[in-house]
Amino acid sequence: MRPLEGLLVLDFSTLLPGPLASLMLAEAGAEVIKIERPGRGDEMRSYEPKVDADSVNFHILNRGKRSLAIDLKDAGAAARLRPLIERADIVLEQFRPGVMTRLGLGPDQVRAINPRIIYCSITGWGQHGPKSRVAAHDLNYMAETGLLGLTGGSDGTPVLPPILAADIAGGTMPAMINILLALRRRDQTGEGSVLDIAMSDSLLTFAYWGLGNGFYAGQWPGQGDDLVTGGSPRYNIYRTADRRFVAAAPIEDQFWHNFCEAIELEAQWRAPGADAALATRAVADRLASRTAAEWQAAFGDRDVCCSLVVSLEEAMADPHFCARGLVEGGPASPPHLLRLPVPIAAAFRSTDHALAPAPALGEYRLD
Repeated sequence: MRPLEGLLVLDFSTLLPGPLASLMLAEAGAEVIKIERPGRGDEMRSYEPKVDADSVNFHILNRGKRSLAIDLKDAGAAARLRPLIERADIVLEQFRPGVMTRLGLGPDQVRAINPRIIYCSITGWGQHGPKSRVAAHDLNYMAETGLLGLTGGSDGTPVLPPILAADIAGGTMPAMINILLALRRRDQTGEGSVLDIAMSDSLLTFAYWGLGNGFYAGQWPGQGDDLVTGGSPRYNIYRTADRRFVAAAPIEDQFWHNFCEAIELEAQWRAPGADAALATRAVADRLASRTAAEWQAAFGDRDVCCSLVVSLEEAMADPHFCARGLVEGGPASPPHLLRLPVPIAAAFRSTDHALAPAPALGEYRLD
């Protein structure tokens, strides 16, 4: 039996943060009914590339759910949903603050029907505050939390992040954690909860070290000048002779010693008191003198904390990830057989669920 079996989730969310959270809930056994607009449904259905009528993205994020098509702006929509609300355990939504209340489905209205319900709202800025209604995307949250300002290329231009950190790490993950905490509290008290998940708030967790340095030592980190942002030769990215890249992170002394030995770095650049910029340049010169394959051979089995920067396609061919079974399926498989790697332990997931496809729009009926 999966740990969330028997729970019902009403998912009003679209695109990524909410649907990924409800996918994890479904992976752990919950029944998820996805509430969608009639005709078009979740905008993610329209993305490219497509398999049959819907996008690959939609198939991956909505595997194993059911779809109810209903126009929430209709006067009787909230009343039609009441039977589901009465037996639901979790409501998940990511509209702007106040929208669900205007639709008759706000947290107070829903919990008046079912006080045991856990009502989780995911937004960019939270339910209150000066920016609570400001439109934004992942890049904006990264910019306005100061995280983007910690990156910088050779000309000082911030680097465009290759991940949707705000959506997943700032939205999905905190939503999951707090939903599970709320379920535990409901076991103890019988009462539900209202959860305000702000993606921008949660992003600040990633700057814990910068906040500590700034508030308590007055040392606010600048662009690319700290240990993990390019200000040290011990944590940096270096180009090789064949124009590939090595991600080097030999922070601790024992790793740094092994790394310096492997690349035959001159003694003057190994000392803790060496000028960081000049030492970084010296390491870069050494790494640029050989190909990536030659450096891989030189590192061998040494503990040096160095990795070749590979493509996503190369990573998926890595024997380690293949052995871990992180990704099931492939190009020849239907999209619902491509299991998205999520932090749900194998012991809590059902193999049967991996076979359940994403729902056709409106396949679940209220009547």
